[in-house]
Amino acid sequence: MASEWYIIRVQVGREERIRQNLLQKIKQAGLEDRVPEILLPVESVSDIKGGKKRVSKRKLFPGYLMLHADLNEDVWFVLRETNGFGDFVGGSGEPTPMSTDEIDRILGKMAESKEKPKLSVAFKKGDRVKIKSGHFENFDGLVENVDPEKGRVKVVVTIFGRATPVDLEYWELESV
Repeated sequence: MASEWYIIRVQVGREERIRQNLLQKIKQAGLEDRVPEILLPVESVSDIKGGKKRVSKRKLFPGYLMLHADLNEDVWFVLRETNGFGDFVGGSGEPTPMSTDEIDRILGKMAESKEKPKLSVAFKKGDRVKIKSGHFENFDGLVENVDPEKGRVKVVVTIFGRATPVDLEYWELESV
């Protein structure tokens, strides 16, 4: 049987710790050849706070890990005996491996975000915001459109009794 990719459920918020525990138990059992990889799917996101750009990791699927394994009874035993391990995603009974397309899409998204971190824009259409800087400083408005690729937000502000759309950077705004 060849190694295949599986998705496993784990406790939310403890994914990295459970991943480390699984790696340690697999190594102790001498099963590294049967389980070559356990991944926590994350993407890199950039954010500006206090005028400084920060790059951080955000989980793509909180509560899940990706397991590349050649499943047998020994591997099953190690998985089941690890605290925080839930079960496999898929059909009942037997674990269902992921398709090659699904794996390629997830791994591609992880690699793409590592090269070019995605902007973390916390606003969505209809949010009330206050402009923090620029010509319209201290004006309140409604978010009309968000472009997360460019980090731009279109906000409608009322000037002299007229609704006027203003295109701003996301870091120039704060939630009201």
